[in-house]
Parts: sequence; structure tokens; C-alpha cells
Amino acid sequence: MSKNMMSTNKMSKSKTSVSRRGFLRNAVKGSAAAAAAACTTVVAAPPEANALVRPPKPLPPEAVGLLYDSTLCIGCKACVTACKEVNHMPPDVGPAQQGWNAGGGDKPIYDSPVELSARTLNVIKAYSHGTGATKDAAENGFAFIKRQCLHCADPSCVSVCPVSAMTKDARTGIVNHDPSACIGCRYCVLSCPFGVPKYDYNDAFGEIKKCQLCKQQLAKNELPGCADVCPTGATLFGRTEDLKAEAKRRTALTVGEHAHYPRGDIAGKVGGPRDGHEKLVEAAYQPHIYGEKELGGTQCLAVSAVPFDKLNLPTNVPENGYPTLSEGIQHTLYAGMIAPATVFAGLAYLAHRNTKNHTDE
Repeated sequence: MSKNMMSTNKMSKSKTSVSRRGFLRNAVKGSAAAAAAACTTVVAAPPEANALVRPPKPLPPEAVGLLYDSTLCIGCKACVTACKEVNHMPPDVGPAQQGWNAGGGDKPIYDSPVELSARTLNVIKAYSHGTGATKDAAENGFAFIKRQCLHCADPSCVSVCPVSAMTKDARTGIVNHDPSACIGCRYCVLSCPFGVPKYDYNDAFGEIKKCQLCKQQLAKNELPGCADVCPTGATLFGRTEDLKAEAKRRTALTVGEHAHYPRGDIAGKVGGPRDGHEKLVEAAYQPHIYGEKELGGTQCLAVSAVPFDKLNLPTNVPENGYPTLSEGIQHTLYAGMIAPATVFAGLAYLAHRNTKNHTDE
């Protein structure tokens, strides 16, 4: 082979190599430019237009939920047991409890859940500080908190579910899960800011589990298990708007004041009327109603004498739910499929141009 032919082949390979690199470089630049062009109207929109944020979803007028009062809770965990019974949940025994909690055979003596799981939809947890001598005191005291699904007004789990296995009832607002539609992607588990949906890894055919506010009980005009058995009314059922008004009444109470606390259903309809009780206010309520504004609001609210960040509830969260931004961006970019079509057209043009240049070379 002559030196001229070898030189020509090297030049040809060099041109081909550069052309390929150039194509990739130009493709990246071009796709970015096309995407930027497609989004120009979004970025250029004035801030007051809120182009990237969709309006928050309001609660249904007849939304139902729970009000949990930490100052009334005595930590008896009757609600945990009742939740297990009405929802047919198996015992939940962690590895740390198995050594002392074996009752002979495979059955434990005690159902001893310490956290929400695929086997526990509702759990009472305790806060303790210092000597732990005083109930409902942040310093040298203790307090209880109830953990369960809060049934958000604008739930992240519903927003991210690709098959609509997670849905929000249009009338009651209850966030439901349909295992027959679920594909087990666990997006809901990752998206929930409260860590509520849980996947059952102990089952070969594991499912997502979460509190559904005992909708099977409500269908029979019976109370959710936790509200039905609570001896002090620490867990109260009712319309969310009624519960919110009750929460505001309680947070306005002062220490030493006698107050009436209802039990069961605040309206006395579901499960029938029940007698409430009088109690002396022994600890000042926090002026914060948890769930009133957090992430667009929730149907299950909580009041406490101890700050909620000490009770391990997320407090540094926005007032609008995360789907208002994620869905806003998605719907804006994909409106009419203009942005994807523009990006595809840009990439197709670059591919054609670089192919033509390579052929000419």
C-alpha cells in the first residue's frame, strides 16, 4: 500500500472520528437549545402567573378524618389493637422483641409494633426528655403521638401512582389503595412525606398497606376502630371542618380551665351518640394545629402541648403539597405535546445535518 493511500485512509478515519464526536456534541447542545426554546414561554412568564405551579386541590366539603389530642392520650394503645382487629392485621413483632416475646410455637405473646409497617396501620409513639416526670412537658417530660395516614388534601401518593391504584374519594376524601390495580412499583412509599404507605417485604406477593380510615366500618355506620375504642376521646372522628373548629377551640383553652371533650363521632351520628367528659386543662396547648396547613392540609389533625417537631412530625414543609409543583411542571412541558415534539424535531434536524456533513466528507 502506498504512503499516499495510507495517508488518505488516516485522514478519512480522522474525519469520521471527528464527525461522530461532533454529532454527539452538537446533539447535546441542540437538544438543550430545543428544550430551552420549548420552555421559553414557561420561564419567561411573570412570577405572578405561577406557570410552573398548578392550583392546590381543596378538601371535599364532606371530607372526614380524625382529631388526635396528645394531651388526652394515656398511651394505652387500645387504638392499635382495635385497628388490628377490624382490619384483620397479623401481629407485628420486630427482631429486637423476638427473644422475649415467644409464647411457644410460632405465635408471640404480645403484638409489639414500634413503627408503621405492612402489618401495623396505626401506632402510638412516645416522646421523652430528661427525667420524663411530667406529662405533656417538653422539658423533663413525656408525651404521646399517633402515627397513621393523614389523608392529605393533595396527596403525593395519589399523584405519583402510575396505575391509579392510589385514589382519593371525591366525597369523603379518604385516600384508598386498590391492591388489584397495584403493580408494586412503590412510588407511593418513596413520595409520602409522612412515611405512611408500607410495602410487605415478608410476603412473596407483597402489597402496599396503609390506613384507609376503616372505610369498611364507615359503610356500616360504625366508627373507625381507633376512634371507637379510645377511652379518653384522644382520637375523635368527624367531618374535617368540624374537627378543625374543635381543634381551634382547644388550642384557645388556658391552663386551669375546665373543658368538655367529646368522644366517638363529634357530631354523634356515626356509631351513635356517646357521652363526653370534663377535664381540667393541665398543660398549655401549642398554638399550632398540625395538618391545618402542612402540605395543603390533611384530614387528620393533631393538637399537642409539646412542639410537633419533638414528636417526630415534619414541620419544615411548604403549605402547598408537592404535587402542585411536580404536576405543574409536567403538565406545562407536556401541554399539547409541544415541548417533546420540539425536542424531537431539533434532534431529527441535527441528525440529518450531521449525516449530510459526514456524507459530503
